[in-house]
Parts: sequence; C-alpha cells; structure tokens
Amino acid sequence: MFIKGMDISSLLEEESCGAKYYDHGREADLFDILRDYGVNSIRLRLWNDPYDEKGNPYGAGTNDLDKTIVLARRAREHKMGWLLDFHYSDFWADPGKQIVPKAWRGLDEAELEQAVYDYTVDVMRRLEEENLLPSMVQVGNELTNGLLWPTGKKPEYDNMARYINAGIRGVRFVDRRVPIMIHLDNGGLNEMYVDWFEHFMERCEPFEIIGLSYYPFWHGTMEQLESNMRDMAERYGKKLVVAEVSMGFTMEDYRDREKLPKNELKGMATRAELVEHLEYPMSPQGQADFMRDIMSRIQSVPGGAGFYYWEPAWIPVCGCGWANEAALLYTGEKGPGGNEWANQALFDYDGNALPALEVIRDF
Repeated sequence: MFIKGMDISSLLEEESCGAKYYDHGREADLFDILRDYGVNSIRLRLWNDPYDEKGNPYGAGTNDLDKTIVLARRAREHKMGWLLDFHYSDFWADPGKQIVPKAWRGLDEAELEQAVYDYTVDVMRRLEEENLLPSMVQVGNELTNGLLWPTGKKPEYDNMARYINAGIRGVRFVDRRVPIMIHLDNGGLNEMYVDWFEHFMERCEPFEIIGLSYYPFWHGTMEQLESNMRDMAERYGKKLVVAEVSMGFTMEDYRDREKLPKNELKGMATRAELVEHLEYPMSPQGQADFMRDIMSRIQSVPGGAGFYYWEPAWIPVCGCGWANEAALLYTGEKGPGGNEWANQALFDYDGNALPALEVIRDF
C-alpha cells in the first residue's frame, strides 16, 4: 500500500485554540476529512518531557506521550496506520539542534545509551498496553547531524550509532515486527546521504526504511530528490519514504490572524528569496501540481513507499505557534515563536480543504 500520510502532531493544540476545518463548506473533524481524501497514515512526533520545571507546556503541540496516545487512538478509530516519531529531546530535534532531555543531562555515553533504550521500551510498552502499537517507528528525527549533542553530534559516528541502535533495540524488544525508519533531512543532497549511511551501515542494527525530508525551498529540485532516492534504493535495498514534505499555496500574509505583537511574529518560512526559483508557483494549483508530481516520482523509485505531508492542518490561530517563552528557555533560542507554516498547509487560512487534497485522493 502506498502511504499517503500526514503529520498532524499539533492538532490538539490547534483545536484547543479554536481551529476548525471544512470540506466544501461543511465543518468536520479533521480525521474525517483526511480519511475522505484518501489519507491512510498519520505521523506523530514524541517529545520526552515538553514542560519546564514548573509544569508550563512548551507549545507547538506539547507532544508528550499522553497526547500522542489520544491522536493515535483517533487514527486507529479512522482505520489509519500511524508512524511514531521519537525525537529523544524535550522539544524540536532537527539538524540545527538535538538537545538532551532535561532528565538525561550529565549522563555519560553509556548512561545515555541505556536511557534511550529504557525510554523507548517504556513508551512501546505503554502503547502495547493501550492496544496502540504503531505501524512504523522512526528512531530519531532528522539525524543528519546526529542526536543527543554533544556526545552524539556528527562526526561522532560511534556514539551516533550507539544511541540510534539503543532505540532500535528498544523498539524490537516490545515489537519485533514493526518497520523502523532512519530519517535525515535535505532529501536532494545525495553526497550527504551517501556519506552518512556509509558510516552508519558499518555500525547499525537492522532497519527497514530510509526516511527523507524534502522541502523544495530548502532541499534542491525534485529531480535531485528522485535521483538520491534511486541511488539509496540501489545501494542499500531499503524502502524509502519521504517522511516530511510540504509546498506552499500562497504568499499572502496571515499575521493579523495570530493576534501577536510584531516582535512575537515568526513570519513565513517561505521567504520571498527562497521561493523565487521554485519549480512550482506558490498557489493552490501549484501546490496541487507539486503533490501530483512528487507522488509519481516516489512511486517510480524501487522501494518508494509513500510520503508524510508535514503539518497540513497548522492553520493560523491565536495561541498555536512554534515555541513559547518556556520552550525558548529550554532551547536557548531567541525566538520569536509564531506560526511560520500556515501558508504550506493543505487547508487555507480559514480551514477550507485545498485542491491538493483531491490530487492526493485520486492518485
């Protein structure tokens, strides 16, 4: 089955802040709309402890295990699979930051390895108790520059593999059948993928899927993505999933909808200088054409198993941004923390389903 997936990790926060979703003018539960448009899997990120020492949530979904269970159960009720995305951090983990969870600070390499294993087992056991074991597990998020910095930061390949392997073993201890994904960003950069996986394959526990992020305004052309996927398939014989992808439908500003002062507005990730040379226009039709083409390219690759569209429902509502003050204190970043993704959702700013969803359904 070709995966038509969506990462909707921020949904509970969106809903609590008043977001509503519509299909041809009819308000409906987001899961119902996505199911009707052929979505068959959901991706959910998991943060270890997304709260500060006083219990204040970090925002951006505050994706702890309890919230993950709520969303996974809704996916199961809609007969969808789901991908569990371990970040092994208390907040965002990506190539620019892989921050050790608060509870693991000060641990040495051996202790971190054990902590990853124990945490992974605990999460998987809880999901087993809830009858919600995932249909796929991602061990780490966008591991391009490693995880659990500084000891697991690239080029510390031995430690990187040590921590990743601990997660793989933890998943296998509870469920030996579930497919495991190893996920990097920058899906069009073949040289980086070859270098990373050549080092990892010498050290790794068995896994089934290579995951790639592909954002056209950051990660090269679609031709480069396809070429890299073909090379990865030929070299390693793994299935390939574009684990994160999106495309904008407008460059119209939405700041007034966030109701934030100017100094707290994040602004769109798709800055004008980044979209000047895109292969597709930032319009509803451009977004739809992009999705048609990328699905065709993925399917044409040996082992190309599908995609997960990243945060298609993160529409602009007051109170649901990237990071709040408590989160920024954890990450050490300056902010601001507003929404920078709304113009790349699959719903317009009022929550209406966009034409790209019809393309996904009919593919």
